[in-house]
Amino acid sequence: MEQFKGLQKSLYIWTDSGELDKRVQTLKEATGGEVAVENVHRLSFSSYANSCFDLIVIECAQLTDNYVKLLHMLKPSGKLHLFAYIGPAGSLLQEIKLSGFINCSEDASANTLTAEKPGYETGSSARLSFAKKSPSMNVWKISGDDEELIDEEELLDEEDKQKPDPAGLRVCSTTGKRKACKNCSCGLAEELEDEKKTKAASENAKSSCGNCYLGDAFRCSTCPYLGMPAFKPGEKVQLADNLLKSDI
Repeated sequence: MEQFKGLQKSLYIWTDSGELDKRVQTLKEATGGEVAVENVHRLSFSSYANSCFDLIVIECAQLTDNYVKLLHMLKPSGKLHLFAYIGPAGSLLQEIKLSGFINCSEDASANTLTAEKPGYETGSSARLSFAKKSPSMNVWKISGDDEELIDEEELLDEEDKQKPDPAGLRVCSTTGKRKACKNCSCGLAEELEDEKKTKAASENAKSSCGNCYLGDAFRCSTCPYLGMPAFKPGEKVQLADNLLKSDI
């Protein structure tokens, strides 16, 4: 009992009431502190607060499901001491360890087992050393409307704000010229084909009546020059795209 000297509050759990007062008095003298007494069969009905004992002494190991409860009742680094236990020590030690106790040891000559609660409260948490935030670390966080957000306009350069040239959008990216690439999908190939047909139709356009050059007053309703000003006979006339169809 010398190892428990100086502990302020202990709990003695008994099974046999014979010489109970003597055993409790011996524990008081060994620790020099206060000792509470509880029957082993009434332990599950007790309402002891968590972390209220420095030492719990059990007269025998007839506990099946209460080791976790004892762990909560002990203060951090508190001691659990069992004597006159029943059954193999190996299985009992394993059960105590699985309940959360550490530094478990056996004294076969005295038929005792001693274990210790870890030096922190059950359920507590601590920050790991490698999880500390570096002062130079930039952290993005959005926790509410009061947080200052980045202005999206500041992410744009002056070049990003310039409107593209519409003419440049019709230039093939692979050739750099107004020429459709092999697998053109932007519509430039169709546009160039229409322009080619328009130009050919303009060069080969012939008047069936011979009066097309005189103006609209002398042109028929299907005249390709309808709507255009009069021109001299033999003069080459360029037709607008919307005035000439591919079937002319």
